Amino acid sequence: MDLLSQVLTVHHKGRPDLFKGGVTKYTETELHALLRDPLRPIFVWTDEEDTVQGYAFCIVQEHPHDNILTDIRTLYIDDLCVDEKVRGRHIGKSLYEYVLDFAKAGGFYNVTLNVWSCNPSALRFYESLGLTAQKIGMEKIL
Repeated sequence: MDLLSQVLTVHHKGRPDLFKGGVTKYTETELHALLRDPLRPIFVWTDEEDTVQGYAFCIVQEHPHDNILTDIRTLYIDDLCVDEKVRGRHIGKSLYEYVLDFAKAGGFYNVTLNVWSCNPSALRFYESLGLTAQKIGMEKIL
């Protein structure tokens, strides 16, 4: 729950008009349900004391029989976080590589994720791993 709070704090600081402060993306009840959902694989990095230091929440996405999209399986990284106290130890890179290996072994076509423009360090991190822009969301605040 602490790591979920860290992620939301980054987004709240970058876009307080969109993201609430002082909350987490999921409640404990929702998190327990996610842990049992086979279409929402979650990968966790722990230290020697079994303390969670990072995670990658994923979602299996498919569009069978869609009018415009091809029938591919995508593994979407919904959330990737490394505890701010242990960043710089390549935990994020290791988690991402584990997700890639899982996706390859599972026959997925690609791995995707979204990154907010208010989080340039995350954008640089993902670009350093070889990810490229697939689409760009744009807005005009009224």
